[in-house]
Amino acid sequence: MIRDVNIEDRPRERLLRQGAESLSNQELLAILLRTGTKEESVLVLANRVLNVFERLHHLKHATIEEMVAIKGIGEVKAIQLIAAIELGRRLAQKHNDEKFTIRSPQDAATYLMPDMTSLNQEHFVVLFLNIKNQIIHKQTIFIGSLNASIVHPREIYREAVKRSAASIICAHNHPSGVPTPSTEDIEVTKRIVEAGYIIGIELIDHVIIGDHQYISLKEKGYF
Repeated sequence: MIRDVNIEDRPRERLLRQGAESLSNQELLAILLRTGTKEESVLVLANRVLNVFERLHHLKHATIEEMVAIKGIGEVKAIQLIAAIELGRRLAQKHNDEKFTIRSPQDAATYLMPDMTSLNQEHFVVLFLNIKNQIIHKQTIFIGSLNASIVHPREIYREAVKRSAASIICAHNHPSGVPTPSTEDIEVTKRIVEAGYIIGIELIDHVIIGDHQYISLKEKGYF
């Protein structure tokens, strides 16, 4: 039980003494859960939550129902965790009142990763930029496996014209966590480039987001 742990080694005391960054994922979850059960400590309960969701990032998509299905997690604890996860997600977002400027593939990846790195399905997203390479709009074009017959340039450029965009950046995630481009990824990109050339709206890059890593198809020379 937690009372059997030396007081200096308990999560709250360690946070006060050493800072939150020194705590493990298990210890941070234990602080949010506050208490365990009669049978087990809050640290054991926190560890079971992590085991159920396999990776910390999978918690981002957890539901109340999934939480309360875990032994020892009631509705109150589930609500506390969901609220903390949502707050963390909002803090991680790069969206703010000032327009975000894209100067490199790294900038695009930094902007997109908080929302895309742990998605369970492929999302194809387009960033619409003004003449200063500032993001004026972000839109998810479709959700599902990338397919040339589904990702049609007209859907992308219709929105680009509507937004008076000077250029665009396309991005999609690989739920596997590995951002290596597929043949389909490259084919779709080339079609978008060709359509943009005709319309006069440049595709600056196509970024593939993996598990906290990315690949720029432009940097790799695919177009």
